[in-house]
Amino acid sequence: MKDTLIKWFMALNSLLLRLSRGRLGSRLGTQTILILHTVGRTSGQERTIPIAYFDYEGRYLIVASNWGRDKQADWYLNLKKDPHARLEIKGRLVAVAAREAQGEEYDRLWQFVTERHPPYLDYQKMTTRHIPIMVFEPIG
Repeated sequence: MKDTLIKWFMALNSLLLRLSRGRLGSRLGTQTILILHTVGRTSGQERTIPIAYFDYEGRYLIVASNWGRDKQADWYLNLKKDPHARLEIKGRLVAVAAREAQGEEYDRLWQFVTERHPPYLDYQKMTTRHIPIMVFEPIG
């Protein structure tokens, strides 16, 4: 039931973001939302998902919390296979290359994102998996 509600909510939010070119649905509480475009790792088809992001020193960060579930998010697994993606931010498409933050960089970014959105700390408590942070750098 919870997963179904989340899927419906995300589909509605994605529709609002697209129809309004980011004027509606781009803010949810303290979070800023974009639409992430990836290529499905098995299907080869484009996949899109509205997701929270952070601007950070000319790059974009997305936390792969998957709502605290034990399973990694599909979009994260897609990026592990093909790190090229597009971010749709306020109606504008940005081509990016994604990489996973590691080590000292991860620690610094985890502090940054959890200070801005403390529920990530709760999500980490809900799962035994490490919650990745993906860093997106614009191409060109």
